[in-house]
Formats: sequence, C-alpha cells, structure tokens
Amino acid sequence: MENINKNRLFLASCISLIVTAMTFAIRAGILGQLGSDFQLSDTELGWVNSMAFLGFPIATIFGGLVYNSVGPRKLMIIAFVSHLLGILLTIFAGGFWTLLISTFFIGFANGSVEAACNPLIADMYTKNRTTMLNKFHVWFPGGIVIGALASKFMTDAGMNWQWQIGIMLIPTLLYGFLFLGQKFPKNENIVSDTKVNIKSLLSPLFIFMVICMTLTATTELGTQQWVERILGNSGASPMLILAMVTGLMAVGRYFAGPIIHKLNPPGVLLGSAIISALAIYLMSSATGGMVYVSAILFAIGVCYFWPTMIGFVSEYIPKTGALGMSLIGGAGMFATSIWQPVIGSWLDNAKSAAIDSGVSVEQAELMAGQETLSNIAIFPMVLVVLFGILYTQRKKLEANRV
Repeated sequence: MENINKNRLFLASCISLIVTAMTFAIRAGILGQLGSDFQLSDTELGWVNSMAFLGFPIATIFGGLVYNSVGPRKLMIIAFVSHLLGILLTIFAGGFWTLLISTFFIGFANGSVEAACNPLIADMYTKNRTTMLNKFHVWFPGGIVIGALASKFMTDAGMNWQWQIGIMLIPTLLYGFLFLGQKFPKNENIVSDTKVNIKSLLSPLFIFMVICMTLTATTELGTQQWVERILGNSGASPMLILAMVTGLMAVGRYFAGPIIHKLNPPGVLLGSAIISALAIYLMSSATGGMVYVSAILFAIGVCYFWPTMIGFVSEYIPKTGALGMSLIGGAGMFATSIWQPVIGSWLDNAKSAAIDSGVSVEQAELMAGQETLSNIAIFPMVLVVLFGILYTQRKKLEANRV
C-alpha cells in the first residue's frame, strides 16, 4: 500500500458518508412539507422512506458480491452517479411515484457507499478495524447534525424543500473530486475469495448477527427517521433533538477505541441495548425538557450499534470478507425499510383513535408519537436478551478474533 494515499481515501469515504447521512436527516426534516405539498398520509410517507432503506440493501448485496472482482473504485463511481440522479430527480419530483423512484436511487447510492468503504477501510487499517470503522461512522451522525441544522434553518428562513435537497449536491461533488484519480488497495488484508465468503455466511454466528442487526438498525434509524412526526408536539424541537442526538453519537464514535478495547464488542453491544431500551421507554412518556434528557440517553445507547456490528463481523467472522460487511449493513437497512410503513401506520392509527376519543389534533399527534415509541421500545428489549447470550460466549469468540 506504499503508493496509496490512505488519508485522502479515508477523507473521501467520510464525505461520501456525510452525503448518506444528509439524505437521511433532510428527508426527516421535510416529511411534513412533502405530505402537505403532495397530499400524502403518514403511511404513504412511510412508503417513500422505505425506498431509501430498500435501495440500500439491494446495493450492498450487489456491491458485496462484486467487490472482490470490481473493487471499491467502481462501486464509488456507481454511488456518485446514483447520488446525483437521486438528488436531481427528487428536486423535480411531481408526486408519490416520482418520490418513490428518486428516493430509491438515493438509497442505492447510500448502500454503494457502505459496500465500498467498509471493506476499503478494513483493508487499509487491518490492525484496528473496529476503531477505524467507528471513526468512519462518526460521519453518519455527524452528517445528520449538518443535515438537521441545515433543514431547520432553511425551513425557518422560508426556503422550500427543493433547496434543502439541492444543498446535498455540494458534498456529493466534493467526494467525487477527492476519489478522482486515486489508487485503491487490492484486497490485501481481507479474504477475497467469493466462494469462501459465501460459504462463511452459513455460520450460525453470522446468521445470529444478521438477526440482531435487523433490530439494532430499526431501533436507531426507525426512531430517528420519524423524529419530526413523533416529537413534533412534545414541546421540544424535533430537528434540534435530532442534531443533539447525532452530535453526541459522533463524539462517542470518535472516542470509541478505548471503550471497545475495555469492554470488547459483545460488551459494548449489550450495554448499548440496555441503555437504548431505557431511553426509548422514557421518551415514550416524556414532554418538554425531559424529551432532551431521554434523547441524550438514546444517543448513548444507539451510538455504537452500527459500526460495532460491522466491526464484529470483520473481526470475529473474517472469512465472510467484504460480502459479510456489506450484507450485515444491508440486513439492517432492509429491516428498516420493512418497518417504515408499519411505523407510519402506527402513527396514523393511534392519531385517528385519539381524535375519535375527543382530544385536539395537537394532543392526538403527541399521544400517537408516544404510543409509537412504546412499540419501538420492544426492539432493544429483545436485543438485551440476544446480546446477553452473545456476551456469555465472549471468551470462546476471542479465540477466533482477528
């Protein structure tokens, strides 16, 4: 790797992840505007959201299967083109169906970023994979902070949602420029035999982690994507909550190294599940200032889920290679895509029932958000049990760790 500019590749990877996060945050911030402009229900908005989470796993499955043969450079070209298409098509969308298509392209671009960058970073930094993957994934919450604040200030300034989508073209063009002309590593430190990768996917441990990933991703992203609709009448600013939560997550991930070395990945995952369950339970009944308190706990809880899951697969099930890292992320996003319209229907049904009981629309929306959070709290509660089982096996797992 003597002729490879690791710092530039890592920086470009981080900026591409910022774009991924901004698509997530800004979409969360403009859901109300989209619903108003195109007369969409929460259930229909859930289907629009689900396209981003569906495009992601399709891209990670495709990227994981071809990574060994085409490499990260071509996958990042696909990501760049798909981001441009998705952003431009969203700006000029005319209704429900065009929003579905454009949002799918954005999700496909986001998945391509993960399929390329996770194994790229694991290959470049083989001696401290989980730590560097956490530092890379700093920029998912970091990008959400950028996107959430941009969405809030642009909305407050009276700028329409098209401008908010358009601002994402700036970091997209920047990461495209940074990757331009760079030399990439050639799978020097990860298992690059696709047949071995596929065979290793049948490991009971990998299947167990896939199941867990569907729950960790929905706990984190299912809550965040609906923050504006869930907390809009709680007496707290939803986008400031999102910015605060993701800002704390970014700080936590940046300093993840000592925590991971101290507790090891299974311990980190178990602790995260316990704190997440408590946080969402508190948030389901909180109003005013207590929303911020429970949100801080939520940030601490979900902070390490995503990068530690990917790092766990890379370190404890190394024979799955790039394919394993791609599929674990894809499983998380696919599960989140399935739950998006379900969460939307929870909100619609709870709001309708509350209005039928005679309360005001604002109170009905608050009650619907709290009931929906109570439902979401079930996911981390199940994770406490699953990661508890994993934690009891940590000594056996260490024997095969890279």
